[in-house]
Amino acid sequence: MIGEYEVKKQICEIGRRIYDRGMVAANDGNISVKISDNEFLCTPTGVSKGFMTPDMICKVDINGNVLQANKGLKPSSEIKMHLRVYKQRPDVKSVVHAHPIYATSFAIAGIPLTQPIMPEAVISLGCVPIAEYGTPSTDEIPDAVEKYLENYDAVLLENHGALSYGDSLMTAYFKMESLEFYAQLLYTSKQLGGPKELSDSQVQTLYDLRSKFNLSGRHPANLCKSDGSNCSAAKEEQVSDNVSAIVAEVTKRVIEQLK
Repeated sequence: MIGEYEVKKQICEIGRRIYDRGMVAANDGNISVKISDNEFLCTPTGVSKGFMTPDMICKVDINGNVLQANKGLKPSSEIKMHLRVYKQRPDVKSVVHAHPIYATSFAIAGIPLTQPIMPEAVISLGCVPIAEYGTPSTDEIPDAVEKYLENYDAVLLENHGALSYGDSLMTAYFKMESLEFYAQLLYTSKQLGGPKELSDSQVQTLYDLRSKFNLSGRHPANLCKSDGSNCSAAKEEQVSDNVSAIVAEVTKRVIEQLK
């Protein structure tokens, strides 16, 4: 197990990566890492993620109380959103929030990333929903995000940005990177006349591959396992059954009227 100082260095490194990739501007974005059941390291508010040093990283408990912060520094105002993720997802060890240009553009336009256009995106992310708008630093955003935590590892934040989380800091960061790449490909393909989507059978095959790879985290592919009623195929079957039942009942009544 690596020491706390090393984790702080890793947070600074990921901060530089999201800054250098243009996923945040000025002091935007925030990162956190769970180091124990009641201790979380997080980036400070009002500091550029591209210029952080380990001594700037703060520590809070599960309720957001400050356990450690150097003079003049305090935890990110968005820590409530991070802590909600940790409370709802015990498997999560790190959370990354950023404003990547393409993904955030889809969030601003109110367009979720649901089109299956590339195998890697289908396997690693699946579809990415949009959490309803909430005022930053309030409970509105955690409340909006909470409904998606059970089945997704990445969420767009309406008119705000994106959120990703995973079983390690690198996993959470890579999901953010993959999310932005997916959004950029989707945007670009739309300029070229629209993407050619993968078929339902191709998507299902990729979902099956994901299961074989034993990838960590949550994914839309898991919906069928946890609750068949949430699976699109199950929904279609249910609708079909309902229609058949209605047709049978109408037919029965018509016959009775004719007798």
